[in-house]
Formats: sequence, structure tokens, C-alpha cells
Amino acid sequence: MSVVPERDEAESMVASGERALHVDGDLAGARCWFTKAYEVAERVGDERLMALAAVGLGGLWVHEHRTAADAASVEAHQREALRALDPASSLALRMRTRLAAEADYRAQRSTTIMPLVAEAREAGDLVALSEALSLAHHCLLGPQDAELRLRLAEELLRVGSRTGRPSDVVMGLLWRTVDLFLLGDAHAERSLAELSASEAADRNAAVSFVRTALRVMLDVRAGRLDDAEKLAHECAAQGRTTGDADHVGWYGAQLVAIRWYQGRVAELVAVLGEIANSPTLSATDDAFVAGLAVAAASAGDTRMARGALARLRGDGFEHLARSSTWLCAMNGAVEAAALLGDTDTAAQVYPLLLPHARLPVMASLAAACFGSAQHALGVASLVLGETERAVTHFRAAVEQNAALGHWPAAALSRNRLAEALAARGETWAAEVERSAAAREAASMGMALPQPARGALVCTRTGRRWRLELGERAVVVDDSVGVRYLATLVANPAVEIPAIELADGCVPEVRTAQPVLDDAALRQYRQRLAQLREEIAEAEAAHQEARVARLRADADWLADELRGSTGLGGRARQFADNPERARIAVGKAIRRALDRVAAADPVLGEHLRGSVQTGMRCCYQP
Repeated sequence: MSVVPERDEAESMVASGERALHVDGDLAGARCWFTKAYEVAERVGDERLMALAAVGLGGLWVHEHRTAADAASVEAHQREALRALDPASSLALRMRTRLAAEADYRAQRSTTIMPLVAEAREAGDLVALSEALSLAHHCLLGPQDAELRLRLAEELLRVGSRTGRPSDVVMGLLWRTVDLFLLGDAHAERSLAELSASEAADRNAAVSFVRTALRVMLDVRAGRLDDAEKLAHECAAQGRTTGDADHVGWYGAQLVAIRWYQGRVAELVAVLGEIANSPTLSATDDAFVAGLAVAAASAGDTRMARGALARLRGDGFEHLARSSTWLCAMNGAVEAAALLGDTDTAAQVYPLLLPHARLPVMASLAAACFGSAQHALGVASLVLGETERAVTHFRAAVEQNAALGHWPAAALSRNRLAEALAARGETWAAEVERSAAAREAASMGMALPQPARGALVCTRTGRRWRLELGERAVVVDDSVGVRYLATLVANPAVEIPAIELADGCVPEVRTAQPVLDDAALRQYRQRLAQLREEIAEAEAAHQEARVARLRADADWLADELRGSTGLGGRARQFADNPERARIAVGKAIRRALDRVAAADPVLGEHLRGSVQTGMRCCYQP
């Protein structure tokens, strides 16, 4: 084949690639065309076509080529083409801009790309300027650059309307919409409506993928969690078809948001472990390591959770790249710290998050939203025991989440506000907030997690006790040992003499279940005698269901009396024999631990490692 037909073929391939990229938004198709065009142009020695193909290989976004090998190959093509160009040419400026953007994105800076934006402005090259504005925008996705991004998007809209390339206007509209969502702006959905009405945006598959992701995020905000999950599947398939490497990470982020508000994030340990180590994940994305810490802690795997937090922390949280997922990473670190009782992590993250308190916690191009950053600040304050500060942050979070229309996040913040108010001693106000949160959550089919900050919570419900740690919970029958255990858990890090536990008099600490006094003993005995008479009557009448119910009541009362009295029905007294109290309390607690471990080995292991028995007993989480 002669050189001229091959050059024409390369020209046609470049044109097809540009149509795929700038009209159809077909990232995978564009890469294919540009790769073939580069090979042919290189063979015939056409430097202009090599450069056009090399610029096109970069795609619409920064960091489209995720694996190290692919990225290195594309960069090599671009540098080779750049060397053959006139340094003052438009193509050379576009190539230098692309290379600068890729380098800045990996280093999480904008120091190289921004001077090239200024250079393109001065040159008056509209195509070069529109590309520079869009690429620079992608290098400024950290929360600290929110205002600057919006100015660049507005400029891209003006410049893009004059280039004649459909993608330039569409990218301006898209970036503006994303910026408004990342700022928590009240007009963000109005901008999305404008983007959705654009025919050029509708035709552009890459932009449609982002638009669908925004709809998933809005479904989660509205509390339509089942609808959001279905749409997230469609969104992932859409991204995969168009060749967008973010489809894996975005689907993961969407799933984390959905499961978080469903109270099921513990299910995602394996999935998050895979995504956190995926070569398709953005090089600057730390959020999935944080998500893994939260999921593992919620599942009771404290070793994995602490390991993930240590991996995330590295040389210190302050050194993490301020990327498009930085807020999510910090939010996850705080939630994991709350589940683990990790005050050090909470203390490090709080001042880093504080300057961004007004922003919503969002992943990447607003693909997922975890509500107001005020909520994370409130959680960190609770972990640190700063209840006054926690109340302030949670009140602000409820208000901001309502303004965002993020109703699951508002319910969660209200539930946490109740926890903070209770810690401050405002029981009535806490109950009001907790009830309101429960009603809101129920209306969305949402499960509100019980507060867990590394310590066990024991709650008595009739004849049983519910023990909760994070998102793990078991229910065990009432017994003397479980009551001793509940008293220790209610007073973490407090050493209580076994004799005081046995006698039910624990001074100056919260007692989980007081021993029955004489009046209560008389009432219990009278009721037990009455129940036995009713059982006899029901047996005579062959009322089997009633007999079973009455016997259950009688058995429970009998257990209560046995647990609270000694031989001959006298109130149990150990004051004269500390050694006998030590033995009795130790045996009772060990039986209770065996019962918990049989129901949930993880909780059982936690308790066995945290409860000390002897002359003095203690729960040390």
C-alpha cells in the first residue's frame, strides 16, 4: 500500500476517533480509533496525525488509563509526538497541557496545569483553552478548590460555545452541575435539569454515565434506596459499555452509601477489599480503604478494621491527597473510629475536616453522597467525649441534610443527636429526637444503627438481655451472670469488688440491674403463687396454650427469685464472705460469657478479652 492511501486512512481514523470522543462520548471506541490511527501515522511518518491521535488517546477525562502499563504507553506516544511538533503550535500546547494535567492529577496539585490555562487564554486558541479548562478542573476536585472549579466551569461554558465541538459545551454544563452538587448549592438540581435537556449531552455516552450516577445519588438522598440500587446496576453497565474506568469505583461507592443507610454495610467486607486493591481504581482514591475499615468494624472484625485504618493513616492523615474522595475517606475514618473507640483517629481527623464543615461528603463527581460533613465532625466529637460540641455539629448536620434533601442522612444525624443529648443528660430531649429519627427511618425502610463507640451496650427487655457492639447484636436469657456482666459493661474501666456485685450494691457507679428489695420480693412471691393457681385452672380446662404462657411467666419469676435470694428465701448476703462472693460471681459471669459466645462467637471473644474477674471485676473495652 502506498503512503498516500495510508495517510488518508489515518486521517479517517482520527476523524472517527474525534467523532466518537467529542460527539458520541464513546471512550472505548475513541481509544480504539486513535490507537490504530497512531500506528498508521507513525508508519507513514505523519507527525501532525501522530500528534492528533496521541492527544485523542488521553480521552475526555484525566487519568482514563488506570493501569501503570497502559498509562506509561500512552504517555510515551504523547511525548514522542510532542518532540516532533513545533513548540509554538496549537497541537504542541494541547499536548503539553495533557501531559501536565496527567502529572498534576497523580501528584494532586495544579501548579503545572494552571499556567498552561493562562497560556491558552493568551494565545486565543479556543480548542486548546477548552481542553485546558476541563483538564485543570479535573485536577482541582479536592474540597479546598470548590470555588475555583466553579469559575473554570463557567469559563468553559463560554469558550466551549465557540469551538464548534459538542463535547466542549456539554463538559462545561456537566462540570458546572457537578460543582454545584459538590458545593451543596441549592440550584444544583436546576443545573442537572438543564444538562438533561441538552440533546448533545443525551447523545454523549460518557456524560450520560455521569448523569445516571447523579440520579443514583439523588435516589439515595430521597430515601428511595431500592430504586437507587437498581439504578446503580444500570449505571455500572452504562459506564462499562462506554469504557469509563470509574464504573467499578462509582458502583462501589453507590453500594456503600445504600448499604450504610440500610444498616447493612458489614455485608461489604469482601467487596470493599477487592475494590480497594483494584488496578482500575483511581491512583488518588483512599476512600475504599476507609470503607473497608467501617465494614470490617461493623462486622466485628476489629483486627481487619484497625489494619485498614493504619493503612489509610500512613504517615498521618494530614498527608493524604486532597482528592475527589478525600472527604469520603475522612468520613469513613471517623465512622470506623466510632465503632472501634479509636480516640487517636478522631482527634487527628477532626481539625482536618473542620474547615470543610459546610460541604456535603461526596465521592468523585457527586456519584455518592454521605450527607453533611457536620455529621462526621459530630461523630468525632462523640468519640472524644466532647458532647457539647457534638450536639452543635449534629444540629447543624440535621439542618444541612434537610437542605440537601438527604433524608436518610438527616435521620441518621438526628439519631446521633439523640445520642449526644443523652450523653449530656438531656434524656427527654434525646427521646424526642430518637423517636423522630425512628419515624423518618421507618418511612424509608431504613435501619438506624445503634450507637457504638467500641463499648458494649446491654439492654434488658423483659426476660432477656440484648447485647450490642457496633452492628452485632445477640439476645440471651436473663440470669444472675448476665446481670453482673451488664453492670460491668455499664461501668467500663471501673473495678467493682465481686462482693458488691453479688450483694447488688455498687456504690457511685451505674448499676445495670439492682437486686430485689424486700417489697419487690413479696410482690414476686405473691404473683408466683397466683400464677401457679392459674396454671392449675388452665390444666383442668385443657387450655394448653394458656398453660404454656403462664408457665413461662412463672419460670421467669422463679429465676428472678433464685437470683436475688439465698437459702431459705432470705435476701442474698455475701458481706461476711468475700471469697465465696468471688467464686460465685466468677462462675456466674463465665456461664454468661459461654451463653453469649454460643450465640455470637465474635461478641463472645470480645467479652472474654475484655472482662476480668476475681476479687475485683472490670470490663475494659
